[in-house]
Amino acid sequence: MILVTGGGGFLGYAIVQRLRSRGYPVRSFSRQHYPALDALGTESMTGSLDDAAAVDRAVEGCDAVFHVAAKAGVWGTWDSYARTNIVGTQNILASCRRHHVRDLIFTSSPSVTFAGVDQNGVDESEPYPIRYLTAYPATKAAAERLVLAANGDTLRTVALRPHLIWGPGDPHLIPRIVERAKQGRLRRIGTRPNLVDTTFVDNAVDAHLNAYDTLQTGTGGAGRAYFISNGEPLPVWDFINAILARHALPPVVRTVPTGVAVAAGAVLEAVYRVLGRQSEPPMTRFVARQLSTAHWFDLSAARRDLGYTPRVTIAEGMQRIGGDS
Repeated sequence: MILVTGGGGFLGYAIVQRLRSRGYPVRSFSRQHYPALDALGTESMTGSLDDAAAVDRAVEGCDAVFHVAAKAGVWGTWDSYARTNIVGTQNILASCRRHHVRDLIFTSSPSVTFAGVDQNGVDESEPYPIRYLTAYPATKAAAERLVLAANGDTLRTVALRPHLIWGPGDPHLIPRIVERAKQGRLRRIGTRPNLVDTTFVDNAVDAHLNAYDTLQTGTGGAGRAYFISNGEPLPVWDFINAILARHALPPVVRTVPTGVAVAAGAVLEAVYRVLGRQSEPPMTRFVARQLSTAHWFDLSAARRDLGYTPRVTIAEGMQRIGGDS
């Protein structure tokens, strides 16, 4: 039995589909029930990652765990992220040890190394920053460290860092871009043609299954983190405008200076905290820095150790996502 946490989510569901196509028995652990998982013949369990007993029931009887579930986002309290991303991962690791799980594949994020500056072709030697601009990357970094430290003779672990996953059925990145464009809320941040990596969902799934296979065969990967992407860095606004074109929307041309966007993000964050607002501010320092800096990665380690090769190009992926005519 293989457990996939967050099996009802975008990446998690795609991983479940691939595992089932291989004939593996799969169990999903998610916050809610997903009928689509039932249709795949998947055993479904519901619960919260910060509930140790619920996690333990989900892990029991499993040989491997794909820990995909996380609380993502750019806004919210530290505690809200830590409960899922740190405590949840601690619970997964404790249950893996208790039930003698052999392999754990952890879905991390490249943002665990993001210090607010350009990342041009960086590899896994890129250090964790001293400070983070928001709770998500900070808590994911803490979780990644726990996972890698847990690697050993009885539990083999690997962490994958796919960047900006997108594709058909994406409920996050593409709808967010399209909705903001329709509302007239998209602005270029700065004028630099900063290159950004993205990851088509099928390629992200390949990376996870490749990691599982290498752990199974003992051929590499254990105890390490790997950057994952399409290996096709593009200027960020070229990618965004390509998505908008697929939805018959005009390209984003209006520009806000980087310094103005960062300052606006800082002010809005302060105001939202004072007012106790739970909704995400229109701009944050993290988003301003993400949109105005380069993020592309050296995939040499993933290619070498995991046999990872992106199969679906960005151009092909754009054809697959459809859009409005």
